[in-house]
Amino acid sequence: MAKEKPFNGGNWTASRKRSFIYSTLRSGRWPVKYQCIKDAERGTRINPETGRKRKVYLCSDCGELFPQKEVVADHISPIVPVTGFDTWDAFIGRLFCEIDGYQALCKECHQKKTNIENKKRKEARNV
Repeated sequence: MAKEKPFNGGNWTASRKRSFIYSTLRSGRWPVKYQCIKDAERGTRINPETGRKRKVYLCSDCGELFPQKEVVADHISPIVPVTGFDTWDAFIGRLFCEIDGYQALCKECHQKKTNIENKKRKEARNV
């Protein structure tokens, strides 16, 4: 049985529409997110690969220093709770949080945190 597609001229399901809105909101350039990375800057060090100076940033989790391309601004509380999507108002509130809702993480620590959150989401769905 085909899913009902009442959106975008009959081309999208409700799930596809929600995914589009979610992606569009996430692509916004919230200045606070970039301030989080700026606040994590800890000066310059010599890049061992090139011999040039580069800015380094502190990972809030492991405490190591990384170049900017290896650091992300992470929402401390997941944008979508591990219990699943609740409301757009709550989602938007968590997405566009203030600086105290962010932490700078290296990509490895961020991936570990994401994996834990995804595992909890999976467990919550299976309850």
